Amino acid sequence: MSTPAPERTRPRGEDVVVVSDLHKSFGSNQVLTGIDLTIRRGEVVCVIGPSGSGKSTLLRCVNLLETPTSGSIRVQGEEVTDPDCDIDAVRRGLGMVFQQFNLFPHLTVLENCTVAQRTVLRRSAGQAREVAQRNLEKVGLGERGDAHPAQLSGGQQQRVAIARALSMEPELMLFDEPTSALDPELVGDVLAVMRQLAAEGMTMMVVTHEMAFAREVADRVVFMDGGVVVEDGHPDEVIGNPRHERTRTFLQRVLDPTHVQAGAHDAAHAARHAGDPAPGDVAETPPTPDHH
Repeated sequence: MSTPAPERTRPRGEDVVVVSDLHKSFGSNQVLTGIDLTIRRGEVVCVIGPSGSGKSTLLRCVNLLETPTSGSIRVQGEEVTDPDCDIDAVRRGLGMVFQQFNLFPHLTVLENCTVAQRTVLRRSAGQAREVAQRNLEKVGLGERGDAHPAQLSGGQQQRVAIARALSMEPELMLFDEPTSALDPELVGDVLAVMRQLAAEGMTMMVVTHEMAFAREVADRVVFMDGGVVVEDGHPDEVIGNPRHERTRTFLQRVLDPTHVQAGAHDAAHAARHAGDPAPGDVAETPPTPDHH
């Protein structure tokens, strides 16, 4: 039996992200159906759910990498879904870490962490290097600034990607399954960095399959399936004592995969991925959300 997570005492501030009645379709595939979600300053919100549930699409809508079909999203008071919004200005306050590291292979680690500072924030070369070096030390790579990405392990490259995002001094960090492309033995170092950021009060929205991380670090866990939020609450409730049968089934498959009957989920998987493939997640017929 797992030990309950300690009480989370980070102070909460104003609303940083407010998602209201968000819908997103790719052609005939309705990926998000009426999402409502608020993230307050200092919160760590982990979004979990099966492949195709809409969680990565939701994350990408927050910084408008995907354009919503309808609904509204406010980020730090700015409505990013407003056609007149200066989305580049909003994005300067956001850091995003993807599944793939997206480092420039021809640049050194230090150069990867300074190029956006110099071109977007107009920092001097010396100031950019100072900020980058500080963040490389934060992720445990202070001595690898002269290395190129190909000389690093996958976990090290992902930590460079985090240092690069932090060097822009964001108010909100978005993580899209940052450990999914890593060998299991490399996952811990990346999660340790994210745990440290959470302890320092960084506002974070994390799409993840790492249930132990979600239970230990998150202030809230959001379980999505079929393009809707099925459950949203304290991790000890959503992961430890879920109310919805769909949440229980998902967690059983994730936490105890050796006792799952082979093929039991094939029909649901086929339904979820029916129709034309779309970028990100593809939704299945939405379950009834639990509003309690």
